Amino acid sequence: MAKESMKARERKREKMAAKFAAKREALKEAGDYQGLALLPRNSSKVRLHNRCQLTGRPRGFMRQFGISRVLFRKMANEGKIPGVTKASW
Repeated sequence: MAKESMKARERKREKMAAKFAAKREALKEAGDYQGLALLPRNSSKVRLHNRCQLTGRPRGFMRQFGISRVLFRKMANEGKIPGVTKASW
């Protein structure tokens, strides 16, 4: 489990990126790099990092499901993810 402060920091970055997305795009179109530099650093989309929605784990993230590989395997074995079965051939 990730620290609550790390999860909160990531949520804060997501909100800030969404808030400034239109303004950033307009400044990029205009080529105003001085104006871009004045915006908060955490408003950049590049600073976002994918994390597991349930545990906050930063590595082994599966985009299709929004959870980490560890949690995915556990939930798939328990049958909690619809349409996912263990392969056998």
